[in-house]
Amino acid sequence: MKFVRRVSGKTFQSLHVRNFRLYFIGQLISISGTWMQSFAQGFLVVWTLRAPPVDLGITVALPFLPMLLLGPLGGVLVDRSDKRRVLYFTQSGAALLALSLGILVSTHHVSLAAIWTLAALLGVVNLFDNPARQSFVQEMVGKDLLPNAVSLNSALINMGRVVGPAIGGALLFVGIATCFYVNAASYVALIVALVLMRTRDITRIRTVTRARGQVRQGLHYAFANREIREVLTSVTIVGLFAFNFTVTLPLLAIRVLHGTSVDYSLITCSMGLGGLLGGLYVAHRSRPTRRLLGLLAMAFGLLMGIVAVAPSIWLACLAIVPMGAASLAFVSTANATLQLHSDEHMRGRVMSLYAMGFLGTTPIGALVVGSVAAASNARVAIAVGAFATVVASALLLGAARAGAAALLGAAEAAPA
Repeated sequence: MKFVRRVSGKTFQSLHVRNFRLYFIGQLISISGTWMQSFAQGFLVVWTLRAPPVDLGITVALPFLPMLLLGPLGGVLVDRSDKRRVLYFTQSGAALLALSLGILVSTHHVSLAAIWTLAALLGVVNLFDNPARQSFVQEMVGKDLLPNAVSLNSALINMGRVVGPAIGGALLFVGIATCFYVNAASYVALIVALVLMRTRDITRIRTVTRARGQVRQGLHYAFANREIREVLTSVTIVGLFAFNFTVTLPLLAIRVLHGTSVDYSLITCSMGLGGLLGGLYVAHRSRPTRRLLGLLAMAFGLLMGIVAVAPSIWLACLAIVPMGAASLAFVSTANATLQLHSDEHMRGRVMSLYAMGFLGTTPIGALVVGSVAAASNARVAIAVGAFATVVASALLLGAARAGAAALLGAAEAAPA
């Protein structure tokens, strides 16, 4: 029992901070609603509208297009602003967009064009929301607890990935529009959490005053730092080719394995359960390393390959759980590494580049994966992502070995 208490105390230590605890609860409700909407939207496009895989790829891609095109600009504006205030506006905007989609479905006016318009507008919201949320974590918990808080936050996202689709699958029997209404209401939970936070306990990180060339400064800073550059490169490769599960999973469940909405929900929940376990594993570790990041990418790629050849829904779910764990552990470790190795006044810009590489590449990746799936099937599309992830792993492990050798050489060359 003492060992269990020691492990759990270390894993959940950032939840002892009141503001982060409020944020965690609000985020759990909000993220569950977001994943429920993602589940329902994929089902709406594939099942109700009977759209081809490429159209699903466009639907998935559009919320990330503004991040791809204007990511560093969003980071600069976040670096200049109060992160908590930015989150008030972004969460309210996302709620209105979810409500609009629910009304369109209820009134039978929904179409691909309407879905794509709302998805693109959500992308504008996420352009500011993502770097603000990433940067705000340190303001709540401080730098010492940052890796633990980042990992718990990632685990939370995947807890929502389990809860959201499960609720969404049940709400489909009531009506698909209900999923969008519930998601709109879920944003209120995070807004209330932000209101209830103690302002005196928030340690605002350094902001920057408006000046020319700040986007260029952020780009130069990120790519001049070797560790930040290597992590951003690997995250971009994985984000571009592997993290397109909102395209590949519905196609795998419905088109390849001939499943139903319940089967799709099971696959999505399996991914979320694995991600939750992966996030908790990383939360227990004290510090991320490039070698750990490379090993996690290798495990992620190999497990994706197993999912690609799974012959049934149940075997796919069985393989997706450890794959989800490796994927989320990789993402959490990359996120914490970037935040720990970036200066506070550059944090928003660095994290916007992270979002740009990991999420902003989705418009390209979703179209590529959707096209591959249309020309062959979802198995081949997943296998392409698996191969790319193994390549990213090799780059990270090679860089880690080179860095260790350089340190060893420097130590040997130092005078006694």
